[in-house]
Amino acid sequence: MMLEALREEVLEANLELVRRGLVLYTFGNASGIARESGLVVIKPSGVPYERMAASDLVITDMDGRVVEGDLKPSSDLATHLALYRAFDEIGGVVHTHSTHATSWAQACREIPCLGTTHADYFHGAIPVTEAMEAGDIESEYEWNTGQAIVRCLDGRDPLDMRAVLVAGHGPFCWGDSASDAAHVAVVLEEVARMALSAMAINVGVTPISDALRDKHFMRKRGPGAYYGQK
Repeated sequence: MMLEALREEVLEANLELVRRGLVLYTFGNASGIARESGLVVIKPSGVPYERMAASDLVITDMDGRVVEGDLKPSSDLATHLALYRAFDEIGGVVHTHSTHATSWAQACREIPCLGTTHADYFHGAIPVTEAMEAGDIESEYEWNTGQAIVRCLDGRDPLDMRAVLVAGHGPFCWGDSASDAAHVAVVLEEVARMALSAMAINVGVTPISDALRDKHFMRKRGPGAYYGQK
C-alpha cells in the first residue's frame, strides 16, 4: 500500500472533523499531499466516516488520475488539487459544512477579526469569494471553485490566511499537513461562532486594532515567535 503514513494521517484528519462535530453523515473531506511524489491522498466520495479505513482512501496524481484505490475520490478533489497547484506551502486541505462558518459563507460575509482568538490563527478578516458565474458552475465546477479561492487569496501568503469561505457553499481550510488543516477547520468554526455571538451582543462591535491583531498573530507564527515550547 503506497504512502501508508500519509493515509493514516489523512484518515485521522477526516475522523477529527467527526469528533469535533464539523461534519454530518458523509459531508466534508480532508486530503494530504506528498510533494516529493506529487501524489494526493483524499477521502473517498460518499463513504460514511464510521466505516472508513485507511485502505479506503484514494491516491491520485496532480491531474486527478487515480493511482491507487478501488473507490471514487471525493467530488471536491479538483478543488483540493487547485489549491495544491497554486500554493506549494500547503500540505493538507479540509472542507466542511460546519454550521457557523458555513452560515457566514451563505451570507456572503467575511468574518471580521473581532478578537485575539481569531488573530492567533488568521491574520485579518477571513475572506469570502465572489459568487461564481453560471458558466463556471456548469463547467468544471469543483476546479473553478478552487480558482475562486485562489483569486480570493491574490497577493496573500496562504499560511497567513489558512481559510476562505466559498460564497453560498462553505469553508475550505489548509495547513502544513492534513492534521494541521483539520486543526484550522476546528478553530475556524469556533471563531465563526464567537464572531456571530459578539455581533449579537453588540451590533456596533468593530475589529480589534491592527497592532493587537499583528501582535497575536506574530507571537505564534512570525520570525520572532515566542508562544509555546521550542
